[in-house]
Amino acid sequence: MMARAVAETLEHGGVLLAEAGTGTGKTLAYLVPAILSGRRVLVSTGTKNLQEQIYFKDLPVLQQALGVTFTATYMKGRANYLCLHRLQQARGAATPGAASAELEEIAAWAETTDTGDRAELADLPENSPLWHDVAATADTCLGSDCPQYQECFVTRMRQRAAASDLVIVNHHLLCADAAVRQSSYGEVIPACQYAVVDEAHQLEDVATQYFGIAVSNYRLDELGRDAERMLNAGVVADDDGALRRQVRRVDDHARAFFGGLTLARTARGAASERLRIGPDWFGDIVDDGLALVSALDGFEGAMSLAAGSAEGSSASEDVLALARRAAEIRDQLRFLMAASDPHHVYFVETRGRGVFLRAAPIDVAELLQEMLFDRMRASVLTSATLTVEGSFAYVRGRLGVANAAEVSIPSEFDYARQAVLYLPRRMPSPKAPGFGEAAAREVLEILRRTEGRAFVLFTSYGVLREVRSLVEFALPYPLLVQGDAPRSVLLQRFRSTPHAVLLATSSFWQGVDVAGEQLSCVIIDKLPFASPGDPITAARVEAIASEGGDPFHDYQVPLAVLTMLQGLGRLIRHREDRGVLAVLDPRLRTMPYGRRFLDSFPPAPVTYDLDHVGKFFTE
Repeated sequence: MMARAVAETLEHGGVLLAEAGTGTGKTLAYLVPAILSGRRVLVSTGTKNLQEQIYFKDLPVLQQALGVTFTATYMKGRANYLCLHRLQQARGAATPGAASAELEEIAAWAETTDTGDRAELADLPENSPLWHDVAATADTCLGSDCPQYQECFVTRMRQRAAASDLVIVNHHLLCADAAVRQSSYGEVIPACQYAVVDEAHQLEDVATQYFGIAVSNYRLDELGRDAERMLNAGVVADDDGALRRQVRRVDDHARAFFGGLTLARTARGAASERLRIGPDWFGDIVDDGLALVSALDGFEGAMSLAAGSAEGSSASEDVLALARRAAEIRDQLRFLMAASDPHHVYFVETRGRGVFLRAAPIDVAELLQEMLFDRMRASVLTSATLTVEGSFAYVRGRLGVANAAEVSIPSEFDYARQAVLYLPRRMPSPKAPGFGEAAAREVLEILRRTEGRAFVLFTSYGVLREVRSLVEFALPYPLLVQGDAPRSVLLQRFRSTPHAVLLATSSFWQGVDVAGEQLSCVIIDKLPFASPGDPITAARVEAIASEGGDPFHDYQVPLAVLTMLQGLGRLIRHREDRGVLAVLDPRLRTMPYGRRFLDSFPPAPVTYDLDHVGKFFTE
């Protein structure tokens, strides 16, 4: 049914919304008609894992099964690929030492690799600063003016994609590419008129990130480092030191401005990573910000003039690229400090040592329509979770899809036989001081009956830490906790450790597949409402209210329902899986909106008795 609907959409055009429950063969249901259509189809997935599964697992099987010859290209974001020009620059400026030896290893690899994909460098640390110096980022790309344009791995990837029948990308690349499509230096994905967007429930969040604007201390640091490297390599003459003074001026004012942002944020007692700001927020920092704008202006002018004296056209382009980067940061900083565009929400965000000044679009529906759907003759949006209470209305509104065909395929799983939903009879309000302690007691009782083998998913780190402290020494099963190791390592340990229990937050709610008895229970502490203190959530709530809507019922509840369904969806992945879903939040039973959640849940029988949970596993 879904395959037929996808085929008709690709044939006649338009938009299709297709919800297909877990186990229905959703991926094959769009890949087969895409291949048989004879058109170039862009397939965008929510995660790199699904992207890799399609390219390395599903497509080879279909190549044999269908008896049809087709070609496919797997595309990642630019930063995953080596820039030959920047590698040459880095080697020229390197001094003897460990970094120089690493550069030579990368250079040797560059001679043998067909793709330039850093994933081939198994020994390169994930956060290697050296890789950033040689990556093919949009900021540093010279486009067709680059002396190594024809040999460039990004150019070759794009040429392969332009000649392929299927182009496999992920939402991050899809939105990043759309956001910079006006720039010849940024565009990577070749023009396609047919698109399939899998895991479409994630599209709004990813688009919000990539259609926004951000200036950070990291970005200014990188500009300064690249300028110093160019000056050290003698790409441009700086006999009187004027250019170095411009670079130091930018560095000095950037440190003062971002240091001031951090102090101002702390002075306002911000407890979360994000703090919403407005035009009156900057106060004394305004002078530091204006000084940084002025320094960037001077940097751009000096580099533009210096480009004329650079030796060779490629050297001149390198210097002009620095000038363009400075100008873009300057203009974006002016926009961010004004904080006056009613279509954006402005906030300061801190992550580790990074300080980010951001503006995010409040509503991405029009942007997605303009930058994505209007460019396509046919678009298929699919996911296992697109409807709330059987309706596509929420996702239509959030993604700006006015006219679309709809198809909903229920899951193939027999939830009446394979699962049970446990709701505790007595739990305090999630806002009550005793909720964490009560949750810990329930978690222990449930896990004793399931013999571990569980994901315990939390909506906040605070409750996770409290529950961990209470169950860690009472639990007779191996305990894994998010943050103790990288996500991929934790998943590998969970799969290979009998009776393991994983405590985790949002990053494990979706895109995780553990089949079989190893995962026999998913416990969720609270209904996953987005924090009303989050700047983007707050701005969207205000926007809906200003238009006469009901933010809670029209936005917050549907969003929480879809998030909850993703979490619960970790449990039953195959026809032979069996397990317990447990939701500890009493609001499912006590609040009127709880019925909206229950009506959207898989049709598993409900129990309020822990003994029934134990019997489920012994039957």
